[in-house]
Amino acid sequence: MKILGIESSCDECAAAVVVDGSLILSNVVLSQVDFHKPFHGVVPEIASRKHIEWIRPVVEEALSVAGVTAAELDAIAVTYRPGLVGSLLVGLSFAKGLALALAKPLVGVDHILAHLYAPHLETTIPYPYLGLLVSGGHTIIARVSRYDTLEVLGTTIDDACGEAFDKVAKHYGMGYPGGIAIDRLARAGDPRSFRFPKPSLHKGDSLYDVSYSGLKTAVIHQLDQFWNGKSEKSPANIAASFQRVAIDLLVERVLAAAEDTGLRRIVAGGGVAANSYLRERMSSEAEIEVVFPSLKLCTDNAAMVAGYAFHAAREGRISDLALNAEARVPMFKRAYP
Repeated sequence: MKILGIESSCDECAAAVVVDGSLILSNVVLSQVDFHKPFHGVVPEIASRKHIEWIRPVVEEALSVAGVTAAELDAIAVTYRPGLVGSLLVGLSFAKGLALALAKPLVGVDHILAHLYAPHLETTIPYPYLGLLVSGGHTIIARVSRYDTLEVLGTTIDDACGEAFDKVAKHYGMGYPGGIAIDRLARAGDPRSFRFPKPSLHKGDSLYDVSYSGLKTAVIHQLDQFWNGKSEKSPANIAASFQRVAIDLLVERVLAAAEDTGLRRIVAGGGVAANSYLRERMSSEAEIEVVFPSLKLCTDNAAMVAGYAFHAAREGRISDLALNAEARVPMFKRAYP
């Protein structure tokens, strides 16, 4: 089954053709980083306008690289939630028009579930497992029992992990995107230069929840308070110290969830899954199997959308043309979506 996937939930305009949920024939991604860099963050109006300009040529390139015609496609898959609503609507509208013109099934795909599916494009992963989604907009620890079913065990109570990286990087002028800039700077820094605090969230059902607002505040406004008194107050040392605490906090929660649930396999996805320190920390856990997607599949891409959609289409889970974009999705403790 050949499926065209379209992804436009934020600032990446992407299209891909995937066969039977795993064979990637093409995976085209156009990044808008240069357009948003002056603002140190994604500007929704700019993002949606660039999607309007790029969506058709990106889809055409994906079909060309895959060596298939639109008529040979078996279904059209598209991200419809969550994300920037203006950006989502561009991809969704294009997908609807294409599906209608070609008389092909339309499959709406949840962006969060697609990210957790990304590692399945490269290797066979048995269910159930512990899913870790870490990105600029989401931080989720969940029990994943099927491609479309997860139970949220923990999430952020404020900033997402990637969002905290971006805000710290912006404040200190470290570069954009913040996650990449801090990861790169941290390699030359001393992670013990600043002893930033970790939040204590052991209350009620929040055992696996994380919080980044306090850490972000400490790094930006209370630097001297947590300085070790001898290291240089350099961008590299700040980046390394912040990254250590931010990632260690996440790893501690994930390992606690693995211990309590008995799930010894952890599958990661999302932009922050590309972080070198996170990969190093998780991979050093001898008794845990950890699966990361390749770097090109960590960030927003359409291959994960098309891959996920194969399973939905095979089960007859087809969307109608009334499908609408959803900027946010309610996060439930027991079930998602």
